[in-house]
Amino acid sequence: MLTTGQDQDKPVRRRRPGPLGRALVVEDDGLIATDIAEALVEAGASPVEICASIAHAMERLERAVPALLILDVHLADRDDGWALAELAIQLGESPPLILFTTATPDSIPQSAAELGHVLAKPFRTEDLIALVRREKPRGLLGRIRNALSGSD
Repeated sequence: MLTTGQDQDKPVRRRRPGPLGRALVVEDDGLIATDIAEALVEAGASPVEICASIAHAMERLERAVPALLILDVHLADRDDGWALAELAIQLGESPPLILFTTATPDSIPQSAAELGHVLAKPFRTEDLIALVRREKPRGLLGRIRNALSGSD
């Protein structure tokens, strides 16, 4: 399930999270946001929500902390998107996997960059999904399956 900022007043169907869990994409470029969100849905994230601003993302975080937070750090309403990552870590029972996306990776303070992974724009969505799959903590059955198959 994919929802965007335009859907914020509509009731959201509740579904069980997919294998990758709930994802929040915070990106003010609609084309990039949609591309990332569609790739996450195909990879098993559910639901996936898109927010074009820090303000809207903060509203979403009040409702639920995602398992995945894909975050452009330079948005129209704020230029310090990493503050949202810090908030998400404090709100949830378990911290989300955080991926910062930016055309200027050197502009992220080192202390903020350490909260997650930094993907320099432009990047391929396949690379983003590979990073999510590699870093996403797996449950017991996933670890057993990987051990039996010789992965990891």
